[in-house]
Amino acid sequence: MATYRFTTPITEEDIRKLRVGDEVYFSGVIYTARDAAHLKLLEMIEKDEDLPFTIDGSVIYYVGPAPAPPGKPIGSAGPTTSYRMDAYSPVLIKNGQRGMIGKGERGVNVVEAMKEHGAVYFAATGGAAALIAKSIKKAEVIAFPELMSEAIRRLEVEDFPVIVAQDSYGGNMFKEGVAKYRKN
Repeated sequence: MATYRFTTPITEEDIRKLRVGDEVYFSGVIYTARDAAHLKLLEMIEKDEDLPFTIDGSVIYYVGPAPAPPGKPIGSAGPTTSYRMDAYSPVLIKNGQRGMIGKGERGVNVVEAMKEHGAVYFAATGGAAALIAKSIKKAEVIAFPELMSEAIRRLEVEDFPVIVAQDSYGGNMFKEGVAKYRKN
């Protein structure tokens, strides 16, 4: 396992270096989006409309953050379960999305898109929402404010900690981790 530090946007070359279990620290800009926002993004792609951010090289964090307390850019910002985005992620990956951050295993359709187009799924630690929020230096809603906590946000982050959970070669920490510790 290796440790990497990336500044977004990230490239396919960056992604292809990563393997399951690697630690990654992101600085730069990442975006938030959950299922309702993903549906709207796909509708925009189908209509050939401009998206609210550049998808190519992007990292999307699956989170619906809590309201920001006074003096803070964001409230608790823990990951949500990622499989709800599985129906939408392949289209975004095909359009250049390189990273997804959430919790839980991804489906076969997402894994195949990751392998074909060079993307990685990162796990953020569930239950550490307040700690994760410390890496977020600025947050602003950039699209779909009517979705409230699920609106798309542009986050400026510094050393945002994640682990490679599923890599662009089909590696899967959810399967490999269990196999490693399974008693025969």
